[in-house]
Amino acid sequence: MTQTRPIAIVTGAAGDIGRAIAVRLIRNGYRTALADIDPEAAEAAREIVDPSGENAFTVIADVTNRASSDAMVEEAATKGPVSLLVTNAGAAGDLSSQSMTDAMWQRDIDLNLTAHMVGFKSAQKALIENKGSHIAIASVNGIGFYGHPAYSAAKAGLIHLVHMLAAEFGRYGVRVNAVAPGTVKTQAWQDRAAINPNVFEDARRWYPLQRIAEPGDVANAVAFLASGEAAAITGVCLPVDCGLTAGLPALAHTFTQSNDYPSATE
Repeated sequence: MTQTRPIAIVTGAAGDIGRAIAVRLIRNGYRTALADIDPEAAEAAREIVDPSGENAFTVIADVTNRASSDAMVEEAATKGPVSLLVTNAGAAGDLSSQSMTDAMWQRDIDLNLTAHMVGFKSAQKALIENKGSHIAIASVNGIGFYGHPAYSAAKAGLIHLVHMLAAEFGRYGVRVNAVAPGTVKTQAWQDRAAINPNVFEDARRWYPLQRIAEPGDVANAVAFLASGEAAAITGVCLPVDCGLTAGLPALAHTFTQSNDYPSATE
């Protein structure tokens, strides 16, 4: 396999969204580094994404640690020019500000905000040299509030970080964007489904498209922002949320009492 193919690094690659992103980027011609903190999970993802091992390889990294992040980029760069960084790793640990501990707050900030800056700093030189792109996976929680205060604050900060990096590094030809998913059908939702088997149906009613996003929907947005078709796009946050941040039709029904809008029970 030629060493001249562009390299994409995807963090949190063992998860459903990370795997979907990797599959989509491989289809677009990237050789993809599947970065994750869990070696076994990373290898399992690689076997799903690319059984041949020709188009993907694993890199073990703690994305909150600068030395580990530096090593991740250095290892990926031995395979070819690193021209795309997708900082996807993230998780929501807190539920509410009342139940949140100081440790929960710090963990969510470290993973969902600081790690994205750490990753960019590690890849900065390569992205400049290769006129590459950084895509951060944010969340609708960074745009509006849907629970998880520490996670939401981190994602809001991440969206503004994307603005700042895009403005600063555009002179080098580096583009920086974000994708903000709403509810996505992933294993991360299984704990909630265990509490409420109807959780996806309950969530669906709030979305204008009356559906929940799939990991592939997020991957398609990432692939677009990474492509030449988005060459003039930087500093944006693209919601992949089935219309959630556009407005709440069920709330419009309550305010207007018009059946032109669906109620929350439909």
